[in-house]
Amino acid sequence: MSSPLLSKKERMAIPRQSMPEQPAQVRNRNFSEVNLGYDAETAVLEARRCLDCPRPTCIDGCPVNIKIPDFIRLIVERNFLGAARKIKEDNLLPSVCGRVCPQEEQCEKTCILRGKFQPVSIGRLERFVADYERQNAQPEAPVLSPRNGKKIAIVGSGPSGLACASDLVQWGYDVTIFEALHEFGGVLIYGIPEFRLPKAILKYEIENLKRMGVRFEANFIVGKTMTIDELFTVAGFDAVFLGVGAGLPWFMNIPGENLMGVYSANEFLTRVNLMRAYEFPEADTPVKIGKQVVVVGGGNTAMDAVRTAKRLGADTATIVYRRSEVEMPARIEEVHHAKDEGIVFRTLTNPVEFIADEKGWVKAARCLKMELGEPGPDGRRRPIPVKGSEFDIPVDLVVMAIGNGSNPLISRTTPDLQCNKWGNIIANEKNGRTSKRGVFAGGDIVSGGATVILAMGAGRDAARSIDEFIKTGQWETESRAKPIV
Repeated sequence: MSSPLLSKKERMAIPRQSMPEQPAQVRNRNFSEVNLGYDAETAVLEARRCLDCPRPTCIDGCPVNIKIPDFIRLIVERNFLGAARKIKEDNLLPSVCGRVCPQEEQCEKTCILRGKFQPVSIGRLERFVADYERQNAQPEAPVLSPRNGKKIAIVGSGPSGLACASDLVQWGYDVTIFEALHEFGGVLIYGIPEFRLPKAILKYEIENLKRMGVRFEANFIVGKTMTIDELFTVAGFDAVFLGVGAGLPWFMNIPGENLMGVYSANEFLTRVNLMRAYEFPEADTPVKIGKQVVVVGGGNTAMDAVRTAKRLGADTATIVYRRSEVEMPARIEEVHHAKDEGIVFRTLTNPVEFIADEKGWVKAARCLKMELGEPGPDGRRRPIPVKGSEFDIPVDLVVMAIGNGSNPLISRTTPDLQCNKWGNIIANEKNGRTSKRGVFAGGDIVSGGATVILAMGAGRDAARSIDEFIKTGQWETESRAKPIV
């Protein structure tokens, strides 16, 4: 039982505990974390809401099958360190996932309390115990198997690469992570703002991997510095895992997208998050600070970009999205936070052109109003332009946040690595095996843009498959599941 002192009825009567946060009109001018986290008493009270189900459906909703009732039970017992370590049996980065993963669409969506009652705040509890461990104890060193003399290259230091490396180094492999940028963490470091994910947390987790023996090489561009084939033939690696993400920005191909003052979300957020442009001139990298900012898109990246623009000093920061708010892929919490911070939402609106001033800087976004038609193949209603509805929005900064694709560098330099028509690497969905012997892939480079925890799950699946391949020498890409195409 999760609480021997409370009956099931009493536990169900406990309301879901809210998380304290910075006041909206304070936080929208700083880059400190918005959510402030549970204290111990609030965490224990929230944990007591768990009914300790005989068949815990929440585990089924977690992509890496964290033992959720077990770690929540340990919170009720006030064994916070034990709870953190229980999570880490399945999830390397609980302090990250507790902050940025969409629990409302995963573990909490399958909580038995969801319906008449609100689900247990699994993500907030995960964050609490991970933070408690980081603040109150030295990380528990895992038991490492003796070195087996086999070398594995991990390309990309995002969540899939970190998860893959963590398992392999514990099993005795000599693991090196190659990162194209000068900092490690992939999308976690360059894509997610400080106010959602403090970078000190990620650096703490990376230092833990270094202590375990994982080597990290920065400023190493696979496909330029060394090709995949050269990782085998020159560097002597026995297997390669590709966790390079999907970092190539998409554009709409409309007039004016090449004007000064029009950014991709990748460039805008990388300047601010990775290169700390909000501290310019103390930091070396500048960023345009617009007074009238439009961010095109409705996902989490769009919310990150528009909330960042507000913090940089925008008088008006506006989301322009071609569907209605109901169809927005962003997390409900992120939309709620954005509205509280004064972000303007123009839904059922689509830009068709960006207008320049006399100096070549963007000065207006010409838009059309949209209406929703019949559902398309993906089940979402198609946006249809309303004739004669053109209007202009004054703007001096535009950020395009409509999605990302795969960087073609690796596929161009590795012709025997099969990719689909979008440029994603074709890999077995259960074991990460690609068309090229000894090469595995997982995360966004295979699936397209997804969640941190899904990428980590793909990295762990690939680690098990790499271990099997090294031990058996067998290479059967079709044996366990159909490839993702």
